[in-house]
Amino acid sequence: MNFQQLRSVREAVRQGFNLTEVAAALHTSQPGVSRQIRELEDELGITLFQRAGKRLTGLTAPGQAVLPIVERLLLEADNLRRAGEDFASAHRGTLTIAATHSQARYALPPAVRDFSAAHPEVLLRLHQGGPKQVAQMLLSGEADIGVATEALSEYEDLVALPSYRWTHAVVVPQGHALAQHAERGEPLTLEVLARHPIITYEPGYTGRTHIDEAFRRRGLAWNLVLSAMDADVIKTYVELGMGVGIIASMAFDETRDAGLRAIDARHLFASNMTRVAVRRGAFLRGYAYDFIRTFTPPLTRALVDQALAQAPGSRFEI
Repeated sequence: MNFQQLRSVREAVRQGFNLTEVAAALHTSQPGVSRQIRELEDELGITLFQRAGKRLTGLTAPGQAVLPIVERLLLEADNLRRAGEDFASAHRGTLTIAATHSQARYALPPAVRDFSAAHPEVLLRLHQGGPKQVAQMLLSGEADIGVATEALSEYEDLVALPSYRWTHAVVVPQGHALAQHAERGEPLTLEVLARHPIITYEPGYTGRTHIDEAFRRRGLAWNLVLSAMDADVIKTYVELGMGVGIIASMAFDETRDAGLRAIDARHLFASNMTRVAVRRGAFLRGYAYDFIRTFTPPLTRALVDQALAQAPGSRFEI
């Protein structure tokens, strides 16, 4: 048994049993992947994959039982490598952060700047994706730390730590009826907002769940004319006059967005929690703890370790 055999099994599942994709991911040949899998099956005395001719089509029952063990072995092998690197070169290495667009664009820049200044020998890699993509990058080992508002706390194999709360804002062109409404000191209500075409986030992004819930609780139908994954796109179409935008308040900049007016909407929609997540059981380099604390100062190494020690399914709050 060797790690290449284990990687072939894990990658076959990740790549949807497509051996061509597995070979590309592992930088080897398709016959080589098939051989590694067959040799492991022969050694274990079980069949791990269902087959149709030479094609893999799924996992057998033994394969489903063995896969979590394969994942744990490979995780611990990676942990061993990281531990060695941490002691041999504590201040050098690579740290990969996966984040949603809103976090990467508006929340992370100060932390990235300060961390890079303090750790000049650490290469930072930033991957962007939707909340579920961020979670999958953590689970697959592609990323060390994930930052998102939604989805991260839904996975038992992730430890999702609270970072900061934020609220939504309504954005309209300068001179819009809602801007005049706000200038007169009249409170914005869901009933008033529902009379206008609305542009906001895709479901599952940047607190969209709380927007849907607010209208549903009041029994209001609302006219969603466009949805997008990030605030910059939403603001662009608001400036074109297509509708009223609902975005994360942190995504509005008075200087950059001079043609728009932001109206506080914290009284309309529930607040949102951005979380920092790591994979349960993964070894964190010392500088990974430093990045977490740079982004969220209350999250000391001791608190992160305390959260990592909790049972799967536990919710950690500070």
